[in-house]
Amino acid sequence: MTIFGKSVSQYVRFLRPVLGFILVVGVVRLLLSLAGVSVAGVRYFSLTGAWLVGLVVCSITVHTKGFGSYKQLLGLVGLQSLVAQAFTAAVVVLAIATGQDNIYSLPEFSGGTDGKTWLHVGAHLFLATPILTLAGWLVGSAILFVTKKAAPADTKRGASPKGKARAAGA
Repeated sequence: MTIFGKSVSQYVRFLRPVLGFILVVGVVRLLLSLAGVSVAGVRYFSLTGAWLVGLVVCSITVHTKGFGSYKQLLGLVGLQSLVAQAFTAAVVVLAIATGQDNIYSLPEFSGGTDGKTWLHVGAHLFLATPILTLAGWLVGSAILFVTKKAAPADTKRGASPKGKARAAGA
């Protein structure tokens, strides 16, 4: 399966460090919550913050590493959003299954209501994922635009043979 000329495995390979970072922050946040650390302490490990760091990194490196441009950035941001929201949804399912709140299901993170609901799970998967993808892509596109003006692309990776010949001075 290809998305904007790249296979899903290419997107995953390119994003591996970012996705790892997002998942590590999410797991640390969950474990701290389950260990009884206060909400004030757990707030320092923000999944949204990790996603934002990943957005900036992707928006810059999609160009500088020669992975692609605006279309590929949309795929990268979409995958990043899906992973973050699927993790959150899974942890809310854990809270539903165990009947025990965790940082992801507390009312203060669920619109003031019980966060152990299937509606909450669905909202992460079917509302937050596309909204964050599109909003993130718009912000990321602005970052990419500035990056393209300020930094050259890595012509050794992802460039066409004709582009490589031009870069080599042929």
